[in-house]
Amino acid sequence: MAETTLSSLADLDQAAVAAAIEAPKYEQKLDKYGRAYATGKRKNAVARVWIKPGSGKITVNGRDIEVYFARPVLRMILQQPFGVAKRVGQYDVMVSVAGGGLSGQAGAVRHGLAKALTHYEPELRSPLKKEGFLTRDSRVVERKKYGKRKARRSFQFSKR
Repeated sequence: MAETTLSSLADLDQAAVAAAIEAPKYEQKLDKYGRAYATGKRKNAVARVWIKPGSGKITVNGRDIEVYFARPVLRMILQQPFGVAKRVGQYDVMVSVAGGGLSGQAGAVRHGLAKALTHYEPELRSPLKKEGFLTRDSRVVERKKYGKRKARRSFQFSKR
C-alpha cells in the first residue's frame, strides 16, 4: 500500500473510498461434491468438518451426535455457530475428529464448523468472527519440568 499525504478533507474521503475498494472479497470454496471443508483445532484435538445443505443431520466419526457427544453441554457447543448464523437445521455435517478428550474435540468441531460455514457462505464471516468462533484457542497443556511434580507444582518440602 502506497503512503500518501492528505492535505484536505476531500483527500481523506477519497482515501477512505480507495481503502473500501481494496478490502478483501471472500469467495465460496466448495469441493466437487458441493461441500465446504474446514479443519478445526483445540488443545490436542483435530477435527475435519464437511458441510452441505440438508436436514440438519450431524455425524461424528460415523456415529450420531447424541451418541458421540453424550453430554448436552458438548452438543450445545457444536450448535453455537449455527445459532449465531441463524442456520439451525439447514446443513448436514460430517465430522472426523481425533486426539484429545471430548471437551477438546467439541471445541475443535465448533472451530471447524465455523470455518466451513464461512467457506460455504462468505457473508457469515463477520458475525462468526465477532463471536470469536473463527479464532483458534491456542491454550494447551503446559509441559512438565524436571525437578517438579507437575508443570509448576513442587514436591512437598520438609525441613527434617
